[in-house]
Amino acid sequence: MSNPSTIASRIAQLRLHIDALAVAAGRPAGSVHLLPVSKTFSVDAVREAIATGITRFGENKAQEIRDKAAALAGNGVQWVMIGHLQTNKAKDIAQHAHEIQSLDRPELALALQRRLQAEDRKLTALVQVKTSHEPRKYGLDPADLFDFLRFLASETPRLRVQGLMTMAANDPDRQVVRDCFRRLRELRDAMQAKAIDGISLGRLSMGMSGDYDLAIAEGSTEVRIGSAIFGDRSYTSS
Repeated sequence: MSNPSTIASRIAQLRLHIDALAVAAGRPAGSVHLLPVSKTFSVDAVREAIATGITRFGENKAQEIRDKAAALAGNGVQWVMIGHLQTNKAKDIAQHAHEIQSLDRPELALALQRRLQAEDRKLTALVQVKTSHEPRKYGLDPADLFDFLRFLASETPRLRVQGLMTMAANDPDRQVVRDCFRRLRELRDAMQAKAIDGISLGRLSMGMSGDYDLAIAEGSTEVRIGSAIFGDRSYTSS
């Protein structure tokens, strides 16, 4: 069982550190947001984080969003899908999520559009771009981003595109990790210069518990933090 004071103190310390890193990068305190990643952690742990004033939580699985949304109904929680999503799970996201940060292919965008139309809802979306060379990582090929953004602007009006997301390489060389974040920022800047109508790219979701300092230095506007808040995960129970 998580200790409420431990979760609260970790969140407070993280916010201070994130603000300090933002200022060191030449940006104002408060310009980088914290997205707690509650995947595999209990509803009780999420409640402890809610008690600190947090209302947005990231999850990797559609089923976990569905189950936690039911358990925490009435708490004002907004669920953010950050994991790879199969098209047959689009219904759960359209019903229960407020945002998807792993939008990476046209068929998924169309499946979400159809489900959102049926639910009469809209969904904030970030496009996930693959900036590492690891075969197991998901994400859109950077070379396809411009065409994909134009597709989203014309074909999926219920997806409100606000930025890009990436996962850096799992590499002990921190320069390799940082290069992934720089690549996404430079790609975002190039896309903004093209000024695609209906597409906003102000947000960059990049950085996790082990590398968020590098991500902030390279322009991240939101870091996705799980274990540094909730502790070590036990995947055997998930």
